[in-house]
Amino acid sequence: MLDLLGFGLSDRPTDFSYTLEAHADAVAGALRAAGVGGAELIGHSMGGAVAIVLAHRHPELVAAPVLVDANLDPVPPRAGHGGSRGIAAHSEAEFLAGGWREVREAVGPHWWSTMRLAGRTALDRSAVQLARGTSPTMRKLLLELPIPRAFIHPAADGTAHLPGPGVRHFAIPDAGHNVMLDNPDAFARAVTEAPAPAPAPAPAD
Repeated sequence: MLDLLGFGLSDRPTDFSYTLEAHADAVAGALRAAGVGGAELIGHSMGGAVAIVLAHRHPELVAAPVLVDANLDPVPPRAGHGGSRGIAAHSEAEFLAGGWREVREAVGPHWWSTMRLAGRTALDRSAVQLARGTSPTMRKLLLELPIPRAFIHPAADGTAHLPGPGVRHFAIPDAGHNVMLDNPDAFARAVTEAPAPAPAPAPAD
């Protein structure tokens, strides 16, 4: 398991851009330093968006991305909203000066507890870049990858946000965004099955 720069136990540089591309390149450097190539990579939420960009920019490092309720499209910033779009509604100066408290109240203690080890500069810049997305979008980059791909998502979310053809889908019942915490058994089964390509259709008689 790897913490992105600015999060968890990783360093929190304030001179890092925290774009999805910069995150992906930093992960690529870590994989190369560890001698890892052709990885079956699991990325949750923003980590899934980073995994898509990583597979696009460094294809030799990723054999099969498994995306867990990952961000695929840009979202407009919205003040008072939770998550990335709420953070992105503030300027960096506003967020660091106290706007983070508004976001904390909007998202509630459970989500905010996952950010307790994040640097606030990292959190702000990463959220702004995630809301902005990539060009082409993460969805388009994912659909163009010539490797097995899987998307794990809460069953309650329906199918409207799913990536599209060529990507295996695993709907996890009784789960929200943190599917691995809400239904760990179903999540583990999906992760086990996900990297395998879908079976070819049987030939017609």
